[in-house]
Amino acid sequence: MKPNIKEVLCNYKEEDLSEDLIRQLQKAAKKCRLWALTMTTTAKSGHIGGSLSSMEMYLLVYGLANLTPQNVENIERDHVVISHGHTSPAAYAVLSYYGFLDPNQAMALFRKAGSPFPGHVEREVSGIDWSSGNLGQGLAAGVGFGLAQRAKKLDNHVFVLMGDGEQIKGQVAEARRVAVKNCLDNVTVLVDWNDIQISGRLEKVMPFNLKELWIADGWSVYEADGHDFASLYRTLRQAMEDGKPSVVLCRTIMGKGISFMEGTPAYHGKAASDEEYEKAVAELGGSSELLVQAKTYRASDASKEIAKVSREDKVVVDVGTPRIYLPDIKTDCRSAFGKALVDIGAANYGIAGKTPILVFDCDLAGSVKVGDFAKSCPEWFFEMGIQEHATATVAGAASCSGVISIWADFGVFGLSEVYNQQRLNDINGTNLKLILTHVGLDVGEDGKTHQCIDYIGLLRNMFGWKLVVPADPNQTDRAVRWSIGTYGNICVAMGRSKVPVITKEDGTPYYDEDYVFEYGKSDLLRDGSDVAILCCGHMAYRAVEAWEKLKAKGIYAKVFNVSCPLQIDEHTINEATKTGLVVTYEDHHCGSGLGSIVSEKMVELGCMSKLVKLGVHRYGDSGTAEEVIDMMGLSTDKLIKVISRHLA
Repeated sequence: MKPNIKEVLCNYKEEDLSEDLIRQLQKAAKKCRLWALTMTTTAKSGHIGGSLSSMEMYLLVYGLANLTPQNVENIERDHVVISHGHTSPAAYAVLSYYGFLDPNQAMALFRKAGSPFPGHVEREVSGIDWSSGNLGQGLAAGVGFGLAQRAKKLDNHVFVLMGDGEQIKGQVAEARRVAVKNCLDNVTVLVDWNDIQISGRLEKVMPFNLKELWIADGWSVYEADGHDFASLYRTLRQAMEDGKPSVVLCRTIMGKGISFMEGTPAYHGKAASDEEYEKAVAELGGSSELLVQAKTYRASDASKEIAKVSREDKVVVDVGTPRIYLPDIKTDCRSAFGKALVDIGAANYGIAGKTPILVFDCDLAGSVKVGDFAKSCPEWFFEMGIQEHATATVAGAASCSGVISIWADFGVFGLSEVYNQQRLNDINGTNLKLILTHVGLDVGEDGKTHQCIDYIGLLRNMFGWKLVVPADPNQTDRAVRWSIGTYGNICVAMGRSKVPVITKEDGTPYYDEDYVFEYGKSDLLRDGSDVAILCCGHMAYRAVEAWEKLKAKGIYAKVFNVSCPLQIDEHTINEATKTGLVVTYEDHHCGSGLGSIVSEKMVELGCMSKLVKLGVHRYGDSGTAEEVIDMMGLSTDKLIKVISRHLA
């Protein structure tokens, strides 16, 4: 039996394609164009123009890559990242051609609700390594895959397919610089240079010098005829072997292969009508019966039986032995994080069989306490500079390639500034550990621009992220170790200031050697019957101080440390509302944080009680943390006044 194109290309070492192979690829391109056209017309929507111009790029890259239907679930292989995810019809057509998908299903169910063939490419589709479509993020994802493969000492390659319109986005430039700094010769980019985006020609929408952008950042730059397999293969092969991060600018024609679509901006995002389909299919040498069959299948119930791909990588990590911080010395939670990180690094660095732990920093190593890890585990530390957008995606994508990613940053930079990137990490199901320091008004003197008062609300908007806001260094130590050993996107958020160790009434550490962190479980720090104070983070020690002073006045309070505000246990709400007065006490926007979550939970459970929400109600001032917190009405004494007034 004659081997198929994929089998030949995977092992092809010649400098040029044979004439026979070129003819087979040209025939394949025509078939894939027909399939992509049928998808979009059946769905009555989709980006057909760019799909047609990118077709040769797709066929050659997926043909050359060590990525097959047999090894697709094994992360130790080549990766393909599609940045211009709207060209999904081309991706699904080529993946169908190479046996990853069923072409009849793809043509019929493209963009149908519930099907595994969405409008923009997603990881749930076999052969798709990164959900994309948010233009400008694909290169950073490819760099993340490249760093992960390097860390695992694997000789695999990463291909990134991009559109030309997205090249001016800042995140692309950030990612280019990261690749060059780290000498990622295992990353090769192909840009579909058809000179058209939604609003028209590139020079009209926003002029830029495509070639010079890449040269300026230190990449090897090549040009090729994106529709000539011989030219494309020869150039791509050279780019892959030149020992540098390389890009191939592929000169293409929007709508290639269908005369009335070629070079026409209107077909960037418009599907052909049934009448136009008849004309186009004739030019491609196909039969309009394909459209009839696709529409019939689309209307059937068979589409409900198609399963989506589910992915979760296993990690092997030793989280070390927890430390105990004694009550006689105050320390900041970020230092506890840094020490735990060093412990974990020492337990895994250079040890065979352990999952690499990659730590990313954006010029804040001293402040976010990753400097000691950088010294002890240099090959696992990446200084990214002031490039938060690329870092968020690089770290997220790397964690999808068999490593554990940790990114420590200030709250306003690591989440508020890169919300869309973290949202895409959520969609991709990454394994990122986001350590946010300097959250809330506790940032103090840096003022309102740096006071991250919305992190709970932002993470609450997503569906997969977990959040831990530890009360003191001991709980921080346990939460960090738990997060690194647990798969999934987990944020551990903390303030800047030094805080007391939370103690039991006998003066010993509350989070002692017997404490085991359990996600979603709140801790009753103090008991009482008159009022319940629900708090998190550094507000916990203030609540305990308030408990002491209230007790002296004959008022007995329950104090709950709700360290997992996104998942409050029912027991806490039930016990809190029995007092008749619940006070939420947080260094966060009171309209989107702990207070609003507690109020919703009370209503859901039918637990009625008076509720007072104490939190941030305006942008904060610039001053010491204590001054700013007092001016916001959140000091211990003001908490006591509020409780006393409501009880009276």
